[in-house]
Amino acid sequence: MRDAIMDNDQKIVAAINARLKLVERLRAYKAEVGLEFVDPDRERWMRDYLVAANPGPMSEEGLDEIYTLLLALTKRETAADAG
Repeated sequence: MRDAIMDNDQKIVAAINARLKLVERLRAYKAEVGLEFVDPDRERWMRDYLVAANPGPMSEEGLDEIYTLLLALTKRETAADAG
């Protein structure tokens, strides 16, 4: 079980790194065309979409916590590269 958990954790890290790379590209594009980086409406839409797509067993509260942390991490990590 430990090996399976570690394998899953490595996939989570890889997925987060892939997300960061995608957001870096989006941030650069938005800067190039003069758009604001943060879009609260899009963040709300994504949260609602993920809640609806979540088959469980993670609770809605758990998903909110993870997504809030993921957004904060993404903004912080991509800001370091943008500035």
